[in-house]
Amino acid sequence: MPIATELIDWLQQKIVLPQSPLGKALAYALRLKNELMVCLVDGRLEIDNNLMENAIRPIAIGRKNYLFAGSHDGAVRIAMYWSFFATCHLNNINAHNWLRYVLLTINSTAPANYHTLLPTLIDPALLA
Repeated sequence: MPIATELIDWLQQKIVLPQSPLGKALAYALRLKNELMVCLVDGRLEIDNNLMENAIRPIAIGRKNYLFAGSHDGAVRIAMYWSFFATCHLNNINAHNWLRYVLLTINSTAPANYHTLLPTLIDPALLA
């Protein structure tokens, strides 16, 4: 906190042209000084959003790849698979084992029970 306070004081003393790249950077930093201080007061808060950006990066990359799916229906199917695999990941389920199990058992599953094959509802013991 003392270092951040000293840094903000130092930034406020700098005299630069406001429209220069450095002037814009200083104005941006000073505009966010309260947010920085909140982050330093509460240790549970992250100073950046890298964790979230890393979490959604596969979605953004997938979105780019959907452009080359061949058709709108193809893109919808790819998005559906990505959703299933992301759900497997969030539920600590091996996506390969899940997909294999689903493909082997879907024909013998009544349509009314298809929901039991979803990664959020499936019994992980069945995938072993």
